[in-house]
Amino acid sequence: MSGPTNGPVNGPVNGAAPFEIFLAAPPGLEAVLCEEARLKGFRRPAVVPGGVTLMGGWSDVWRANLWLRGTGRVLARLASFRAVHLAQLEARAREVPWAAALRPDMPFRVEASCSGSRLYHSGAVAERVARAIGETLGAPSDPENGLTVMVRMERDLCTISLDTSGEALHRRGYKAEVNRAPMRETMAALFLRRCGFGGEEPVLDPMCGSGTLVIEAAEIAARLNPGRARAFAFERLATFDPDAWNALRHERARREPGARFHGSDRDAGAVAMSRANAERAGVSAFTVFRQCGVSEIVPPEGRPGLLITNPPYGARLGDKRALAPLYRAFGHVARERFAGWRVGIVTTEPELARATGLDFLPADPPVPHGGLRVTLYRTEPLA
Repeated sequence: MSGPTNGPVNGPVNGAAPFEIFLAAPPGLEAVLCEEARLKGFRRPAVVPGGVTLMGGWSDVWRANLWLRGTGRVLARLASFRAVHLAQLEARAREVPWAAALRPDMPFRVEASCSGSRLYHSGAVAERVARAIGETLGAPSDPENGLTVMVRMERDLCTISLDTSGEALHRRGYKAEVNRAPMRETMAALFLRRCGFGGEEPVLDPMCGSGTLVIEAAEIAARLNPGRARAFAFERLATFDPDAWNALRHERARREPGARFHGSDRDAGAVAMSRANAERAGVSAFTVFRQCGVSEIVPPEGRPGLLITNPPYGARLGDKRALAPLYRAFGHVARERFAGWRVGIVTTEPELARATGLDFLPADPPVPHGGLRVTLYRTEPLA
């Protein structure tokens, strides 16, 4: 956390000065998100545990929520100060000019976490900060529907942030239907980027489920903003400018992709679900879904691309020993039919990845997802 530690930081509550913005990422994928932020033109993104920090203003907060595919949440840092007892915490919290960021007519709620601090009771910390906001701003507290103020006590340093996203950003607004154990859209986007996908080549997912990887790839290729179909918490802040936001939201960057994006699944319901999700996302014109088993897949016509999938794995769906033949079949088909294609496979089980017989690059550390730890295994273009 940047900024002084002996009082409220300069930033979003003190005029137009740039402030720190935190982009949340799954641990292990921070560097991938940092690269995305850099390529999207954000200033000085830096990897930190659990995400990426950058400096900017409220328009950058809006852009991050609207543009970035890999972040799960965008936080605006409001203040940072030291506090060792509750009275000191509340007094410092009252010094934050809340009215410059929050509206008195909008409810709020406070979430707190404590680690290695003399203030160790998260409930008491949240209560004191909520009282400071309520009595200085006059806004009502609502634990269910309020804007979220996040307080972190770490080694006696209190960091106060505002969640500008609201609902988690993997909820793009188009996926009305999901299959069992779906991959989050944010993680799919990061895994696609980690595999070197930039939107110029075809993608095929032979176990597509609800179509997440295929639809994310198609959106990237079409330059569709991931947040185009949803609302955000920042729209309820004192800093919100509806005219400027509408202008940003309606900037047209869409293009016609030069490739097509393919998904298949042996389950007819999954194929129908994927088609419906692609239609809602506006990418049905350049996505193709069909029902078939892994052994039946063939590369589409044209240049090689990326063969990527999130197959069943033992801890997620089914017994891993029973799944070994599926992985062997996938690896056999990839080697026999997909020369020139790169392969990406996401699994919790190293032995299942090895069952493919593919020559993987050194694997990155496992990434937490849905209560499990998954690893992305990648290849160079197949011979």
